[in-house]
Amino acid sequence: MAVQTARITFLGTPEFKGWLKNEAKKEGVSIAELIRHRCLNEPNEDELLLLAMADEVKKATHRAKASLNKGLKDANEALAAIRRAKQ
Repeated sequence: MAVQTARITFLGTPEFKGWLKNEAKKEGVSIAELIRHRCLNEPNEDELLLLAMADEVKKATHRAKASLNKGLKDANEALAAIRRAKQ
């Protein structure tokens, strides 16, 4: 007995379609198989840990960027004050 299928259509950007195509190619499967696999399989412990680590890296990167921007602002203000004092 053949497995019954149903067509599912959804809209996405050309960039998203390209990403799906690349991901499927990397895994050696069709886009449909990639979507089925990613949607039906629960993430394992390693994947959950990796997601948590990626979230922490994202937060740390945001904090580091804010800190660097503040440091640059403070340095530029100090340089401007030095230039004003020399005049």
